[in-house]
Amino acid sequence: MTTSEFHSFRHGSFDITVLSDGPIVLNGELFAPEANDTERAEIVARLNGKDNTAHAQSNIPLIVSDKEVILVDVGAGSRFQATEGRLEENLGKVGVDADDVTIVLISHAHPDHIWGLLKDDGTLRFRNAKYFLGRTEWNYWMGDEASALPAEVQPFVEGARRDLSAIGDRVKLIEDGDEITEGMRVLATPGHTPGHLSVVLDSDVPLIITIDAVSSEIVSFEHPDWSFGFDMDPARAKITRKALLEQAVAENAKLLGFHWTYPGVGRIKRAGEAYEFVNAVGERP
Repeated sequence: MTTSEFHSFRHGSFDITVLSDGPIVLNGELFAPEANDTERAEIVARLNGKDNTAHAQSNIPLIVSDKEVILVDVGAGSRFQATEGRLEENLGKVGVDADDVTIVLISHAHPDHIWGLLKDDGTLRFRNAKYFLGRTEWNYWMGDEASALPAEVQPFVEGARRDLSAIGDRVKLIEDGDEITEGMRVLATPGHTPGHLSVVLDSDVPLIITIDAVSSEIVSFEHPDWSFGFDMDPARAKITRKALLEQAVAENAKLLGFHWTYPGVGRIKRAGEAYEFVNAVGERP
């Protein structure tokens, strides 16, 4: 199920291929709200951007075991930015049809992670899949707190409710530590959103799919005290991020990041009071 166009590797009992829904285009203030102008310009340049904008990738892991074909998040389809919407096409390039997907795990309900659930005609893209989402995340977006968000955020709320309602009769609401399938469990990493989940795959060392708990391989590692522009609770996200990075160091974990430069696979090491991302592409699996 792999092609040289995409980065693939084996981890424990899983074959993983890092696909893409296409990048989103963000300004420097979203990558690094606390940075000064000089720091921000350097970060944008290191991300191969210019004019204070750069691409944040949408690295979507396709995880295949003997029993399941799993996606962790589904991108935004055609509903968020014109640069996105490539996931289904890229699935086809590795020989997987949308109907082959048996599990969709949603980390959180921001547009670039969930708005690809529905086709343009409003039908489910992955019609044979079982869906998993954190109970806290569901309750937040479907409840009064989301209704009270500022007007500029209400399109996110409306989109989340549209897509969550579409899977309401087939979604399983899960909690911290719950197993999705043998060897794969979720880890509560709140702050970016109230019910944000990361994913852990077991092997001799764990693979942690950080999603947006660690949003940038530059900013989040080198400046772990800085927030990401879409963090809904920056203070809590900071606590979560530092705890997750410390866990990764302690466990010598392999990491996969959603918005990191493709394919977003690597490891972590300490760098004084901060951390360094070490790209793992090319290492022996």
